[in-house]
Amino acid sequence: MNTKSVTGIPLIIEASLNGSANKDLNPNVPYSDDEIVNDAMACMDAGAALIHNHTSESIFGGTGKLNAEAYAKPWRTLLSKRPDAILTPTMPVGQEGVPVEARYSHITTMAEEGLLAQGLCDPGTFNLSIAGEDGLFIGTDSLYRNDMNDSIYYVETCRELGIGISASIFEPSVLKFILAYYRAGKLPTGTMVKFYFGADNLPFGMPPTPASLNAYLGMMGDCDLPWLVSSFGDDCVRCGIAEEAIRLGGHVQVGLEPYGGNRTPSNVELVTEVVALAKKYDRPIATPAMAAEILALPSYPVSYVS
Repeated sequence: MNTKSVTGIPLIIEASLNGSANKDLNPNVPYSDDEIVNDAMACMDAGAALIHNHTSESIFGGTGKLNAEAYAKPWRTLLSKRPDAILTPTMPVGQEGVPVEARYSHITTMAEEGLLAQGLCDPGTFNLSIAGEDGLFIGTDSLYRNDMNDSIYYVETCRELGIGISASIFEPSVLKFILAYYRAGKLPTGTMVKFYFGADNLPFGMPPTPASLNAYLGMMGDCDLPWLVSSFGDDCVRCGIAEEAIRLGGHVQVGLEPYGGNRTPSNVELVTEVVALAKKYDRPIATPAMAAEILALPSYPVSYVS
């Protein structure tokens, strides 16, 4: 049980705006350039320090790579209005025959333009599916594919670009990859570990429970990297994992990408709920500049606006 006081420790909130969320089921999901810019600014005003979004281009199938300009266009607008913004894209799920350089090319292009302070490292491969009405997972051949060579490429490319890393931890075993780099002293500055839990209807991610979070933190040991929690297919606040993270000194990601509750909230509403929880533990809300300092981002503010 954690006995260390977290009073006064700034809380970083990341707003994950859209992902594969269905706009037909929730009209609040932002996908157009204007919607992404306006929603990102509203979330920042509400307390979000980090912004993650997809474009309308699917990460599944297609060419196996993403259009950098589709990300860059709204981001240039956003950065002109909020030069303190910290933005993170996604990447395709990975297809056989598509080289990792192509999958990651939109990130390298945007980093070279000076739009990014943080890139991605999603180490590990796992199954993609969803449970059917009978509770069994539907048979697919879909994978989120990141082999060891891919994972090494992500880390080394972020180092070369001089940007931090958003390290997505979907399964406990893949945390070992990040910890190996950390303990070898070779992890790029500006790395944040993101524990992604999964609802029962998804075949990846541990359940969003205190026991699962404690298992991750036990693996972290003396590793002092900042970390956050998110829960795919669930309600991060109402399932309790957000409060547990806040209580233990961690950070929180919410948004319509991971959200799987039975409401139709906006991203701002989800951010506001985390802000309210933070008050319970006397944790101030981190501004983007405070988040950049906590994360030790080496390229903040980004050169596009500096």
